[in-house]
Parts: sequence; structure tokens; C-alpha cells
Amino acid sequence: MRVIAAAVLIILFMVAAKRAKLVPGRGQNVAEMALDFVRVNIAEEILGHSARKYLPMLTTMFFAILVFNITGVIPLLNIASTSLVAMPVVLALWTYVVYLASGVKKFGVGKYLKNSLFPPGVPWFLYFLITPIEILQVFVFRPFTLALRLTANMIAGHLLLVLCFSATHFFLVEAAGGLKAMSAVSLAAGLGFTLFEILVAGLQAYVFTLLSAVYINMAIEEEH
Repeated sequence: MRVIAAAVLIILFMVAAKRAKLVPGRGQNVAEMALDFVRVNIAEEILGHSARKYLPMLTTMFFAILVFNITGVIPLLNIASTSLVAMPVVLALWTYVVYLASGVKKFGVGKYLKNSLFPPGVPWFLYFLITPIEILQVFVFRPFTLALRLTANMIAGHLLLVLCFSATHFFLVEAAGGLKAMSAVSLAAGLGFTLFEILVAGLQAYVFTLLSAVYINMAIEEEH
């Protein structure tokens, strides 16, 4: 499913790019609006002048997560590729490596660790409490929570859809008498959750990409 989803995404953008014109058509317009959304609302909003350097990564990440999430509501596929933990872990590690490498490249190892683990303006004795927390946050919590948040949301959505449509099948095929009418209720709930899952798919792609940009920005800022 990941291969299929990635191939479809690549083909869509290749077609849009191949047919690009000075006056954009409908397909090119949609593609440009989608790309501008990531560029303006995530990259430039969070990273400012550094946005261009990280834009390819953030754009790839956003659309990859979006298309992997959407497979959860496509008939015959019916499971989000990101509901299996390996994919979110790979994406989180990508963010992890980039923000650590960016911080070290800009400041060097010593100054980067100082900026990250010893926040300025704090009384020295509080560093005994704050620094261990910052170590866990920088090196453990950020990549862990990125992967966990995405996986958990997509698993939850998948389970809701399974429960609703399994109930529909049960009430319609196996239940007796008036209980069959409940199939309409569970079917309506399943369709409603399908629409909600589409919203969650886009929202989780946005949140993951936005947090990745935030972490990178924190790594390359002078003080935070």
C-alpha cells in the first residue's frame, strides 16, 4: 500500500508539473495551492529565512504522511500505512537526525548542547532539575511523541471504522427482527467517521510537519 500510495502521489505531481503553464489550469492550480500551503503556512511561518533550505523535506513529509493516512478510507485498502508504527518511526527519525545535524552544524557540538540543555536566564541551581528534563526532551521525547501521536491517531480511526462497519454487517446479516434497522444507524456512523478520518488524515500530516519545523527552528535559533 505504501508503494501504491507513493506511486500515485509521484504521478499526480509529475502530471501537474509536466502540464505546467503560465496561466495554470485546474490541476496545476490545485497542486500549486497545496505546495504553497506547506511553503507559506509551515516552512516560512516557522523557519522564516531558513525555510527554503528545509522546504523539500517538509513538503515531502507532509504529502507522504497525507497520502499514507488517506489509504485508511480507500475501499479495498482500508488501512492507513501510518497506523503501522514503522513508517511513523522512520519519519520521526528523519526529523530527529535533521534537527540535531542542523543545530550541530550551525553552532558546533558544545554550543548546541549548551543552547538546548541549559536555557539562558535560569538560576544555576535549577539546571540540576531542568537539564535532565531537557536531555529527555531533546533526545527522547521529541522523536518518540512524533511517531506515537501519528500512529495512535491512525490506529484509533481505523478501529472506529472497523467497529462501525462490522456492526453494520452484523445487524444487517445476522441480527433478527427489529435489530436489522440498527444497521442504518451503524452505517451512518461509519460514513460519518469516514469523513472525520479524512479530516484527521490531513490534520495529522499538518501537525507532524509543523512540529518537525518547530524542532528544527529550535535547534538553529540562538536562544530558545
